[in-house]
Amino acid sequence: MILNAAIKVFAEQGFYKATISQVAREAGVADGTIYIYFKNKADILNNFFSHKTRLVFQRFRETVEQAENAEDKLRNLIRRHLSEFQRDRNMAVVFQREALQARYIADEYIKDITKMYLDIVGEIIVQGQKEGKIRKNFQTGLGKRFILGAVNEVINTWVTTGGKYDLVSMADPLVDLYLEGIGQKIQTRH
Repeated sequence: MILNAAIKVFAEQGFYKATISQVAREAGVADGTIYIYFKNKADILNNFFSHKTRLVFQRFRETVEQAENAEDKLRNLIRRHLSEFQRDRNMAVVFQREALQARYIADEYIKDITKMYLDIVGEIIVQGQKEGKIRKNFQTGLGKRFILGAVNEVINTWVTTGGKYDLVSMADPLVDLYLEGIGQKIQTRH
């Protein structure tokens, strides 16, 4: 209850401007109650993301495992990623503002969640290479960062525009972009 209230307040006020009193008021508890469970605002934020990350990554993994081939796994992952953020706009706002900028979250935490995501994407890329869907000479590390960066940017744009469109509808165009690229090969005449 406190974590969800805090994320709502952080999304509305910004982490820096938000106060423990505002969080307590939103949660319907006394200010002192917050300190029974958390040391400070940063501790609340770290706990929220630690808890939420475990849940979300479990859902990512389950969704990916439902597919057989790499393309469907990637579609499932991206759809689920966008769906999780669309479902909880406050989380999306705070994650984009605070976690990605790592202002109030421990660097180790950011490295851990990034590694978990990149590991899932890396597995999909390797499978896609084995299936012949992804070029064998494609650098896995570059591909992982390309995918994560593009998804984060789509979420960031959605957040900054007020969530005025269906975020999940961007999943298939993103996957098509990953798999097809934007260039067209020119046929040469012989």
